[in-house]
Amino acid sequence: MRHFFVVVMACLVVQGVFGTVTVSRDSLVEAEQLVEERIVVDSIPESFLDKLNYYYTAWYKDKQDATSYVDSLTIVENAKLIPCCSDSLYLARIDSLQSAVPLSFNDIVRNYIELYTVKRRFQVANMLGLAEYYFPIFEEALDAECMPLELKYLPVIESALNPRALSRAGACGLWQFMYSTGKMYKLKIDSYVDERRDPVLATKAAVRYLNDLYGIYEDWILVIAAYNCGPGNVNKAIRRSGGKKNYWDIYYHLPKETRGYVPAFIAANYVFNYYEAHGIYPLEPTLPTLCDSIMVNDALHFEQIAAKLNLSVEELRDLNPQYRADVIPAGFGKSYALKMPYNHINDFIDNQDSIFACNRSKYFNDNDRTADPKNRIKVHAQALGQEGRARLVYTVKSGDVPGAIALKFNVRLADLKYWNNLNKRMTIRPGQKLVIYVPEKKLAQYKSKAAYTGKVNNTASAPKVETINGEFVYYTVRKGENLWSIAKKYPGVSNKDIMRWNGISENQVKDIRPGQKLKIKI
Repeated sequence: MRHFFVVVMACLVVQGVFGTVTVSRDSLVEAEQLVEERIVVDSIPESFLDKLNYYYTAWYKDKQDATSYVDSLTIVENAKLIPCCSDSLYLARIDSLQSAVPLSFNDIVRNYIELYTVKRRFQVANMLGLAEYYFPIFEEALDAECMPLELKYLPVIESALNPRALSRAGACGLWQFMYSTGKMYKLKIDSYVDERRDPVLATKAAVRYLNDLYGIYEDWILVIAAYNCGPGNVNKAIRRSGGKKNYWDIYYHLPKETRGYVPAFIAANYVFNYYEAHGIYPLEPTLPTLCDSIMVNDALHFEQIAAKLNLSVEELRDLNPQYRADVIPAGFGKSYALKMPYNHINDFIDNQDSIFACNRSKYFNDNDRTADPKNRIKVHAQALGQEGRARLVYTVKSGDVPGAIALKFNVRLADLKYWNNLNKRMTIRPGQKLVIYVPEKKLAQYKSKAAYTGKVNNTASAPKVETINGEFVYYTVRKGENLWSIAKKYPGVSNKDIMRWNGISENQVKDIRPGQKLKIKI
């Protein structure tokens, strides 16, 4: 639809701040070519231009409508009507700002000013509109710490006022915090919340960081440089310059990107104060100027809110960019702020019960909050037709095997394995407790069966055991037995124990013979 509108607009007459201007596609090309004559592009790092283009494309272009496109044509066309400013005029205007941060002027600064006022006019117009929403947040935090309000222009060059900006290096948010720096300043970063993208919390953290840097350098221009490249690089530049602590003295010892960072900051100060002199005017922002926050105490998805209120998910994302998956992970004693247009706050309060209940099972599996494997075993038993059965505990006896136990209690071997988490080898030992589910009506019958040990008629086949002082017994070895098989008959006893009690060495193990008596501690 936008492309169709461009064709219709090919020869449209629009009203600009300097009167009626005829806009054509050829004039847009001419306006772009105007930059090549007025800006030494080589003095501006490619990384800065790439970042500006990337953040602009990722945020503003998707939000353009037909009206803003007409405005953009006017803004670009007005560039032809603004004469080139002299250096003395630029310098006079910068001096008149009376900034608490020293603002210098030179060829590098001029190139950035003309980049903003000529080639990036429409981006500046968008940022001017967004500034109406974000600058009060920045100014309040800076004023609370008695810091220069001019520092509010840092996010202009850091992120182009895009709260979801993510650099190739991993810096995130309006103030472009790296993960480690964000954690250092107590910003929460997890799978659901990234407070580097929270305009309020990230601003407070940035103010603390800038204040800490000022404690090191006591020079706001060096602070701004250190904010971009880190204090380590600034310290190296100071050492390499022979200890000089003026930004322009250490300029060529700084990383290339940082060399353009301070000039871009000075240019942003200039442009945001003299945009009208260059025929640029703010575009109306998509963010509402009147907002309020409400604390949410239980988990909530943006789509639940959108389904009940006249708000889109995209609007909620723009106002709450810190929530990475459209989920507010509140609950379990934790509360999170939800920002909405002021006129929707009462509607949310009046309808919050239906909002939280809306399609809740689709977004949150509350059943797993207190998941208990024991309860899942009961559920599995019901699925296997075990309703109306009672739980019986059977003590394994010498000679028992799982198959025989399952047959004895008329249950499936697979169920016996599942109930007792038996491994593939199904190894059991005398004295081990096994859980078996039997019919409730036959519980007494199966209990007696579990207690029955059977009578030994052939005493010759039974192992001979003699008690010694109530602590040890003598066990008579039978044919085919070895120390390992004998130890299995006594819970907690190993073949090594039998060897120790009977003074049997490693070389004598193979000499164990039927009829031999072994002393075993009970």
